[in-house]
Amino acid sequence: MNDAFDIRGESHIEVHKFRAGAIIIATLLALVIQASFPIHFARAAVLDFPLLVTIYFGLSRRNPSTGLLLGMVVGLLQDSLSGPTVPLGLYGIAKTIIGYLASSIGARLDTEHPAARFALTSTFFVAHQGLIVVTRRILLAQPEPWFNMHLIFAALINGLVAVFLFLLLDRLRRN
Repeated sequence: MNDAFDIRGESHIEVHKFRAGAIIIATLLALVIQASFPIHFARAAVLDFPLLVTIYFGLSRRNPSTGLLLGMVVGLLQDSLSGPTVPLGLYGIAKTIIGYLASSIGARLDTEHPAARFALTSTFFVAHQGLIVVTRRILLAQPEPWFNMHLIFAALINGLVAVFLFLLLDRLRRN
C-alpha cells in the first residue's frame, strides 16, 4: 500500500536516525541561508529555510518532545538573527508549535511520499504564518493582515522547495 497519506499503526512507522552533527549543521546552514539569501535575492524572502528544516526533522524523528525543542531553538535563533523588526520569541513560539505538530503527525502518517511532504509543508507554512499573525495581534497589539494570495503563493513555493530539500536531507540519514 503506497498511498500518500497512508494512516498506519505507530509500530510500522520507522524513526530515522541521522549522522552525528547532521541536525546541527543543517539547522545552522538554514539559518545562514535565511539571513543572507534575501539580501541578494529579494524574491527569496518568501522562503523560510529554518521552518523547512524544523518540519523535516520533526517528520523524520517522530518524537514530539525533540520536535518541540528543535522548533524552539531554531525559532529563537532565527529571532536573534532577524534584527529589531522581529521581537524575540515571535518565531520561537511559532516554530515550537510547528515542530511539535510535525513530530506528532510524522508518528502517525507516512511522510516519505513527495505529495505528502508537499501538502504537509504547505499546510504547516500557513499554520506557521497564522501563529505569527495571532502572536502579533494578541500579544503585541500590532495590526497584521490575516490571509492573502501572497500567503498561498508562499506556501506553495515553500512546499515545492521542501520536496527537493527533503530529498537532500534524506541523504543525511544513518542506514
